[in-house]
Amino acid sequence: MTSPFALSSTTASEISARAVSVRIENVNLSYGDHHVLKSVNLDIRPGEFFAFLGPSGCGKTTLLRLIAGFNRADSGRVLVDDKDISALPPWKRDVGMVFQSYALWPHMTVARNVAFGLEEKHVGRAEITRRVEAALNLVGLGGLGARRPSQLSGGQQQRVALARTIVVEPKLLLLDEPLSNLDAKLRVQVRRELRELQQRLGLTTIFVTHDQEEANTVCDRIAVMNDGIIQQIGTPKELYEKPANLFVANFLGTANILAGQLVQSGADRAFETENGLRIQIAKDADIPANARLVFRPQDVALVAAGEPPGADAAQISGTVAYREFLGAMIRYGVRIGASDVIVDTPFHAGDRLHDVGTEVTLAISIRSARWLAD
Repeated sequence: MTSPFALSSTTASEISARAVSVRIENVNLSYGDHHVLKSVNLDIRPGEFFAFLGPSGCGKTTLLRLIAGFNRADSGRVLVDDKDISALPPWKRDVGMVFQSYALWPHMTVARNVAFGLEEKHVGRAEITRRVEAALNLVGLGGLGARRPSQLSGGQQQRVALARTIVVEPKLLLLDEPLSNLDAKLRVQVRRELRELQQRLGLTTIFVTHDQEEANTVCDRIAVMNDGIIQQIGTPKELYEKPANLFVANFLGTANILAGQLVQSGADRAFETENGLRIQIAKDADIPANARLVFRPQDVALVAAGEPPGADAAQISGTVAYREFLGAMIRYGVRIGASDVIVDTPFHAGDRLHDVGTEVTLAISIRSARWLAD
């Protein structure tokens, strides 16, 4: 039976079977004296929705364009299904790319925009008509083929760009910050549509973004990048719970990061922060040099003064420096010495809130805390 999401006579199982792997081997790329990509190595699995995540200028778009063929590495290789494509021009790589700007031709109709790649490949007119209609239906734009891009909303224009890319049935789909031009509410809607579409098509997809929420919600795995280096690769949950270093902890979500030092008295080991928090450490715990204490805002509780700490908690007192009402959650900034500790507590109607200036006691989950270095 033919899949309703296929653009040709390919079945859903055949689409899944042709999903490709991508491997980057020791890639380096420089622009003059600026080393943009530094010994990048990664493996992307067939059918995976994979993200390059990092701040502006970290090299994520450069790496995506390298896979597409618009950039060339100084050294290293790009392999798709174990085939080295490093020397191939973009039009021979069977890769589809959705650009941040969408790059739609304003003088063409939506249907002509979508058909462009097929016309360049000299596909027959009847087949073009059928596949364009299928692609527009797939992205929810059926019946809008006669409109111009200027007659569409931003979200609809993004879907046209996506339809134009998938209509040529690429082996690999590349998305360069495709949601950045949309307002916040529309971004949430369209990212869900992207995820659903990717799963239906079974396409290996690489998504570039600087927005960690976008990456967390749609991607199977994420490569966190900074300064041209892959800092860590993992699922959103792995990266959030077990960041490899301070950059990953701070970039992926909100983190409390407290400086301190290891102290030892006989058989006892402890980590003492600069603001007076002391946490006992197991003898066999591996604490890196120059480590800092890292814990998430939801791993801290506000407790009554004098209440004994739990077996898995360390206590310290402070003063509420600020309070933010976030609907389902209250975020407190608690001043302890020269540092502010962020505390997130669930909000329920009728809850008593702590006012700014109030003395509070924090109970920090030791089990959830980590000691990380740069």
